Amino acid sequence: MRGLQVRYHLLPDQDEELPVGCEEPAREGQLGWEGAPAAAPALEEPCRLVLSTPSSILQDREIHEQPWCLQYSTRRDGFSLRTLYRRGGQPGSPALLLIRDTEAQAFGAFSSSAIRCSSGFYGSGETFLFSFSPELKVFRWTGRNDFFVKGDVDLLMVGGGSGRFGLWLDGDLHRGGSCRCETFHNETLSSREEFCVQDLELWGLA
Repeated sequence: MRGLQVRYHLLPDQDEELPVGCEEPAREGQLGWEGAPAAAPALEEPCRLVLSTPSSILQDREIHEQPWCLQYSTRRDGFSLRTLYRRGGQPGSPALLLIRDTEAQAFGAFSSSAIRCSSGFYGSGETFLFSFSPELKVFRWTGRNDFFVKGDVDLLMVGGGSGRFGLWLDGDLHRGGSCRCETFHNETLSSREEFCVQDLELWGLA
């Protein structure tokens, strides 16, 4: 999905107590995805696709009829990977996973298929990882393996190879990690290889 942009932002900090070791450090103000103070949006308001170049296939009307809707958020739905799977879209629908950790680093993954529980890896070469540090960096498929996405009840993985995952999240969605992996040859998305989740959102096409 080259040329696809999505207007989005993370939800503001929540009041839920974080696990021991995951306390958020004190700072002046919470930053949104583009460095601006995060504001609380209307949860049901859809995001719209923004194409960086005109499409020879889709007209403006058709583009505007494909809103991205918030399917899951830790602020609204609590911290649970099982709930994320239940609220995910149809298997053939793409998904956008957004994460902000307790050190204010923003990153995530685009999956060509809905994020779901699975017995093996699934997805396609359109899947990629990204981070804001603070500029946007995108890590696309290298072609070295097809370890795109795999989910079970205790672990969600995006990208892999040699026992290392480009992005992983635990079953409580409190902790995760990121390492350079063969699938995307990505940089570590967070400032450290293991991180604590402050906010997480899953977006999908309506």
